[in-house]
Amino acid sequence: MCVSERSSGSDVLVIGGGVIGLVTAWRAAQRGLRVTVADPAPGGGAAQVAAGMLAAVTELHYGEQMLLGLNLASAARYPSFVAELEEASGRDTGFRTCGTLAVALDSDDRAHLRELHALQERSGLESVWLSGRECRRLEPMLAPGVRGGLRVDGDHQVDPRRLAAALLTACERAGVAFRRTTAERLTVTGGRAAGALLGDGTEFAADQVVLAAGSLSGRLAGLPPELVPPVRPVKGQVLRLTVPRAYAPFLSRTVRAVVRGGHLYLVPRENGELVVGATSEEMGWDTTVTAGGVYELLRDAHELVPGITELPLTETRAGLRPASPDNAPLLGPTALPGLLLATGHHRNGVLLTPVTGDTMADVLTTGELPATARPFTPGRFEPAAPALQEQPA
Repeated sequence: MCVSERSSGSDVLVIGGGVIGLVTAWRAAQRGLRVTVADPAPGGGAAQVAAGMLAAVTELHYGEQMLLGLNLASAARYPSFVAELEEASGRDTGFRTCGTLAVALDSDDRAHLRELHALQERSGLESVWLSGRECRRLEPMLAPGVRGGLRVDGDHQVDPRRLAAALLTACERAGVAFRRTTAERLTVTGGRAAGALLGDGTEFAADQVVLAAGSLSGRLAGLPPELVPPVRPVKGQVLRLTVPRAYAPFLSRTVRAVVRGGHLYLVPRENGELVVGATSEEMGWDTTVTAGGVYELLRDAHELVPGITELPLTETRAGLRPASPDNAPLLGPTALPGLLLATGHHRNGVLLTPVTGDTMADVLTTGELPATARPFTPGRFEPAAPALQEQPA
């Protein structure tokens, strides 16, 4: 059945019901737009695997100063964002202002952390260098061999599963409609995006379409070839353990390290859960949890916090990060009128949730992209578009 009457459509169709799609829908509905989300399982996706680190400072990388500005802007909005979201949904998001400790296990890692500390200082960011003894004083479960670390009081955490559930409830209360099916093909009428053919056979009409399907964004049929978002899946395996009361408090804050060249994090929750991750694998669409992945995470975690081997292992999961060529998101209008993108957030999807919601609501209602988001337009990947111009550190 083909349904194209205006009454069956919306002002905005959001394709994808992860945290990025949901925050876009919620903020747009708050602005008075009629919004529909198409997703077979809204609230699912990468949020069910992610650890929820809000690590704008700790995850600073060389060559990503432009992205740093967006990350910091979103991190600054988190306290007011979660307060509003929790009131709107009646749900707790697991937001904790506990800070982060990044540590080094050998001299090479120590030198790397020293370089990161210098880069943070040049970028105007706050972090404090600690000796190994000072690190263990903060976190007594750390291995005796810890050589030093950085205390970053401004890098916090949120529980992505609770965040997604709160956004889903807030959307429902704000009047967002849900079509629990896939979007199969973009509808283009008169040279503009006009909705999508859904998996249930419905031709759903909309004035504007936001493609926010994470790593699946490039798989929507009907996209003009030059506008297919250059987003690829990057696999991440994550473990969840439980800290028995006899071991509590196991860790008081997020602890990060580089072990054997790989990035490791341990994120403690108030409910006794400990999240350990994550691998970074270019494996296409594979989401298999492997014995090798679990072994490597536990081996490296044991080097960092030896007592972890005493904890019950309660869950193993693998998810897909949506990565763009420059590791930065694609936000805003495309060259096809009526089609907007909110995808490619890679490892920063949870961190960038507040600023993405505000950005997309602004452009959907006014047609204008906020200044903070202008470097991240989808047009930067068109053949004649300039790449992101980084600012010197």
